[in-house]
Amino acid sequence: MPAELARGPWDPESLHGGAPAGLIAREIERVSGDELFVARLSVEFLGPVPLAPLEVSTEVIRPGRRMQLVGAVLRSGDRDVSRATAVSMRRTEEPLTDSTDREPPPAGPDGLATDTASPADYAPTFVDAFEQRWVTGGYAELGPAKIWMRLRGALVDDEEPSPLVRVVAAADFGNGVSSALDWSTHLFVNPDLSVYLDRPVEGEWVCLDARTRIDPHGTGNAESALYDTGGRVGRSLQSLYVDRRGGS
Repeated sequence: MPAELARGPWDPESLHGGAPAGLIAREIERVSGDELFVARLSVEFLGPVPLAPLEVSTEVIRPGRRMQLVGAVLRSGDRDVSRATAVSMRRTEEPLTDSTDREPPPAGPDGLATDTASPADYAPTFVDAFEQRWVTGGYAELGPAKIWMRLRGALVDDEEPSPLVRVVAAADFGNGVSSALDWSTHLFVNPDLSVYLDRPVEGEWVCLDARTRIDPHGTGNAESALYDTGGRVGRSLQSLYVDRRGGS
């Protein structure tokens, strides 16, 4: 059962995409096991995910010791509200190449102020589930942004969030932190989220270097480079449905 803290910015009766995406990541990770690394997770939201009891089911679509494809379905009652697929891969203990290239992270999070502001008109929301420290930008500013994010507590009661859960839950904020349109006049909802990871995330902090691009005719996308305190770990992508508030 989702807590009120899982609410999203568009509808007080619907969840922020990061909450169900994190839950799906948790279940897929449990199926993949410790031997395989989840390198790509793609989530499709089939409609608003309600603030109501939810159930996740998973299926190993393609088993394998080196690579595996896992599917997941999130349901509310008798309705599918989200579907996902993930690619898990084997990682070797010994390096396979001599490449040590790792793009350094943006400045922070140490030394940056914690932001307590929420872009939504109703509280609490999933924004409040995170400690947030801006490198550049802000919810009140339009344009590209860089932000460090850390879950304040558990996604599931009495359970420490895994690094995968942390990065997936944070990645869904890309379009929000780098908004190209005013929250009060427009919607820019993402019907999907894809997260690509080069390596496992280390530590609790995740940084998004996010940029939103909007076409005048109602579509767009948001792209985020993802970092931990050791450097870049991957990227996330969101397609965007754009409309005026009250549009039809």
